Amino acid sequence: MIFYFSGTGNTLWAAQKMAAATGDCLVNIAEAMLSNDKAYCSNQCLSYTLADDERIGFFFPVHGWRPPRLVLDFIDKLNINNAGNHYAYIVCTAGDTVGEAVSIMENRLLSIGIKVDSAISLIMPESYVGLPFMDVDTPAKEQCKKMEADTKLSRFISDVMERRCGVCDITIGRWPRINSRLIGSVFVNHIVTDRPFHVIADRCLHCGKCASVCPVADIHFDKGSEPTWLHNGMCLSCFACYHHCPTHAIEYGGRTKNKGQYYYNR
Repeated sequence: MIFYFSGTGNTLWAAQKMAAATGDCLVNIAEAMLSNDKAYCSNQCLSYTLADDERIGFFFPVHGWRPPRLVLDFIDKLNINNAGNHYAYIVCTAGDTVGEAVSIMENRLLSIGIKVDSAISLIMPESYVGLPFMDVDTPAKEQCKKMEADTKLSRFISDVMERRCGVCDITIGRWPRINSRLIGSVFVNHIVTDRPFHVIADRCLHCGKCASVCPVADIHFDKGSEPTWLHNGMCLSCFACYHHCPTHAIEYGGRTKNKGQYYYNR
C-alpha cells in the first residue's frame, strides 16, 4: 500500500511509478482525510488492512524542510490493523535539500508502530514561489532534475522490490536542524496561509481549475464567478491553484508577480 500526498504532481509521479512496478495500491492522503467527516479536527482513526507481506510506502513533498502538516496529521490518525513486520519505506520530493524531514517522518511513524526500513529523497523541479527570492526552475534545469530523479527512483524501486533495508539516500543539506526546526517552525506557523492568494479579475476565465486541483478543498467556486479562498486553516501553500491557472490569474500578494508556473507533466 502506498500512501501519498501531492500538490503540483512531483510526488504523484513518483508514487505512480512505484505503484506501476510493485502493483501496490495508491491511497491519496488528502482524499482520505477529506472523506472522513471533519477528519482534520476529529480524533477518528483512518483504518487500513494490509495483505500478507504487503509493503508500506509513504510519499510526500517537503514543505519548509518538514513533512506537510496534512501528512503528519494523517499519520496521527492512521491505524494499520496488521502493520507489524511489514516492509516500510519513504520517498520524499523537494526542490532542494530536505533537512530533517525524513527523520521527522520516521519518528512519527515509529510512534504508531511502523519502523521505516529504507528512505530516499528526490530533487524535483521547484514549485514553491511564495517568497520573494524563490521562483520555478529554468526549463533546462527542470528537465535535468526530472531525468536524475527518474534514474534514482528506478534504482530505489529495485531496492523496494527486493525489500532491502538500510537504504538511505537523502539530500539533507547544510544546517538541517536549523532549517527544519527553526526556519521550518516559522514557515509552518507564519508563512503557510491562503490569505495572500487573490484573483486578477480581467485574467480569470471562471473555469474552476484552481478549485478542482486544490488538495484540501480550500477554494470555493461557483460557475461563472471568481474563486474565493476559505481561510479555514487548511491551506498548505502548495501553490497547486497558482500553477494550474491557465491564464496566470492567481497571485500570492505581490510575491508571485512575473514569476513562472510549474506542475509535473511529461
